[in-house]
Amino acid sequence: MKIRFVLPLLLSCVVMAQTPGTFTATGNLNTGRFHHTATLLPNGKVLIAGGSYSHPTIPIDAYFDVLASAELYDPAKGAFTPAGNMTMHRTYHTATLLPNGKVLIVGGALLTTGYQPPSAELYDPSTGMFTPAGDTTIARLGGHSATLLNDGTVLIAGGFQDPGTAEIYDPSTGTFHAIANTIVHHERAIATLLSDGRVLLDGGLPYAGAEIYDPVAGIFTFAGLGIDPSENSPVAAALLTNGEVLQTLGPACDDCGTRNAELFDPSTSVFSATPQTSSARGLFAGYDTATLLPGGVLTISGQAELFDPMSSTFISAGPMTMFRAGQTATLLGDGTVLIAGGQDTGGNAPGSTAEIYYPAALISAPLLFSLSGDGQGQGAIWHSATGQVASSQNPAFAGEILSMYTTSLFEGGVIPPQVAIGGRLAEILFFGNAPGYPGYYQVNFLVPDGVAPGSAVLVRLTYIGRPSNAVTIGVQ
Repeated sequence: MKIRFVLPLLLSCVVMAQTPGTFTATGNLNTGRFHHTATLLPNGKVLIAGGSYSHPTIPIDAYFDVLASAELYDPAKGAFTPAGNMTMHRTYHTATLLPNGKVLIVGGALLTTGYQPPSAELYDPSTGMFTPAGDTTIARLGGHSATLLNDGTVLIAGGFQDPGTAEIYDPSTGTFHAIANTIVHHERAIATLLSDGRVLLDGGLPYAGAEIYDPVAGIFTFAGLGIDPSENSPVAAALLTNGEVLQTLGPACDDCGTRNAELFDPSTSVFSATPQTSSARGLFAGYDTATLLPGGVLTISGQAELFDPMSSTFISAGPMTMFRAGQTATLLGDGTVLIAGGQDTGGNAPGSTAEIYYPAALISAPLLFSLSGDGQGQGAIWHSATGQVASSQNPAFAGEILSMYTTSLFEGGVIPPQVAIGGRLAEILFFGNAPGYPGYYQVNFLVPDGVAPGSAVLVRLTYIGRPSNAVTIGVQ
């Protein structure tokens, strides 16, 4: 059967410049925490895991607890519910959503003892369980990075007390293996997946420069120094829709009162300065978050600002409900941002509060279409060679090119979506405007090897960290 499209009316919004939005309190966390992780799951909920906790009367330099607890935020209810405990207490760890829908949690400091074994674990949203995921090649004591590569593996690099090692986690085998060492020691590693599939790795004190990891060659190459290597080190980063990387910079001293940012162009390996941010941050400048939104980037380090890539300037994002540092910021499926936890100006945990940022323009997560029209079941995904639906009667096969339509990609952007088939990432061959359907986008991709055959294999698209709904195809 050849596919015929009757697509719903889509009102697309092209944001020409970033404008402020509003912040609104949402439900409280069950436990106040900072330096935790927040991961948007395929079901739209957010997994909050681990982190540190201090009582309001304990100053920042004093002892504080490391948490094993986790909780889930449900945007539909605006509420957090307990989600059990990780297998270990962790802070400064990483959490990475895998193509199979599970979350890989790696390393982190266990400050109560000063030691953390070389460990990792997996969270399975379908069971709500945390299980061990094997040992990393070395103990990752926090401050490392974990980046999902386009082949579905995870690059893990840098961190506190790390001499410059890197490793790969392979979900298909459930194992970690060492790769070439990094050129620079990244004590607080900031990693950004570039639009071409390489990874920019930067950050660390003392600052010694940036490098790029090429997954095809399996090597790191030096990428140069930032705009002010004597004073500042990157502390947060976001890939812009034009392929450049915005990095916010933290002062090398606690009493520095200014704040800067820079842009990195992967095509030239050149760093350039942006105008100074609109407010000084001082002590908490190392605890930034940077969240890509339609038309700009929401940065938070104590206060919130918006970076407008068209004018390359920062403006205030409006008043938050409270000062935060060490918080998480998660772009949700409806286009809002969940900001959870953190420390206040005194270095204490600000209770267990959270808030929602409403941008001036809300763009929902991508949508995949189904033949039933409800976004479930048999997907409107076709064999590129014949135009016929990849169904159980006419299944796809490894190495074949399939095509589909989706929504909510950035107009003219160079960031490719990620398509998972049966829990394995596909190679993206093309993404762009759908011919004859304004506001919709076409994606062409290769069926990966190793997909388990079936009449209803799940297909999901992820774009700037937000998973779409899941539809199915037949695979032989």
